Amino acid sequence: MLTAACLAALSWQLHAARSGLGQETSEKISLETSDGIPIVAWFYPVPDGTKSLATVILVHDLEGSHKTVEQLALSLQKGGCAVVAPDLRRHGASGARPAGAASTNKGDSADPRQLKKQDLEAIAASQGGRLRDQSLLRGEIEAVRNWIAKNSGSGGVNLDKLCVVGSGIGATLATMWTAADWSWLPTASGPQGQQVRALVLVSPVWASKGISLSFPLQNPALQQRVPIMLLGGKADRDAGRLFDQLKRFRPESWFQQRSGQAEKARELDDPAAATVFFLQNDSSLVGDKLASEPSLGAADQIKTFISIALDRKPD
Repeated sequence: MLTAACLAALSWQLHAARSGLGQETSEKISLETSDGIPIVAWFYPVPDGTKSLATVILVHDLEGSHKTVEQLALSLQKGGCAVVAPDLRRHGASGARPAGAASTNKGDSADPRQLKKQDLEAIAASQGGRLRDQSLLRGEIEAVRNWIAKNSGSGGVNLDKLCVVGSGIGATLATMWTAADWSWLPTASGPQGQQVRALVLVSPVWASKGISLSFPLQNPALQQRVPIMLLGGKADRDAGRLFDQLKRFRPESWFQQRSGQAEKARELDDPAAATVFFLQNDSSLVGDKLASEPSLGAADQIKTFISIALDRKPD
């Protein structure tokens, strides 16, 4: 766990105004993907009297839901983050097939374990055409982004302070979608992508069900530009593997703490100036459980990282 002493050494200080005044609330919202899947998400607005820090899309792990990351959502909300946590298709209250479509396959149920490669790719989809608002492929995460774009200025929502937090396979999907976000080219009227300001990956899964981190890591923005923090438990080998890959892309801008030992890039004077971080917790928990266990302090680590990332001017 990142200790108070380490926080001080890194000069990671959150403003007192982000201490979480007010009563936490959530709002159920209904969305739809481009392939017609009805999606339910929960919106956690910034509490009254709390200074807005960021807007966070929170993506749960396979077989999870907004409920399995709700403790994290509430903690981020207290810290001044407007959070939107969707139930991915076949999870929680979201659908398994387009609205009104009958099942055509025996055993075709809402079981999330039946998700295939094309389903997972659809969740992270954001492409097709020149105009993002009219894109042909829009998955769950893109549907949430569009809702944020339409509701900026309400409940602390601000597309200019967009951060993404993913857990388990949700972290892999969050990485894929971030690469897609940074691939949207500007139009004559201005930018329409490159909106993700920070990416947090809790127990990321390198490869599963035909999807892999290898493809999004070819994106230059993930190699060099987007600030990234990885959180893992002592058995999270993929988190360490991903960090080692990112270190090669950013040899002068990394910080890690494994097994209680802190290490930074040789030429990095101030660890807080790093652009990729890996914090390893002394815990066997992974995924949503690691992200939501209060005693491990993931929420504070995430809020601190987001604060650092957003204090920097966008490239």
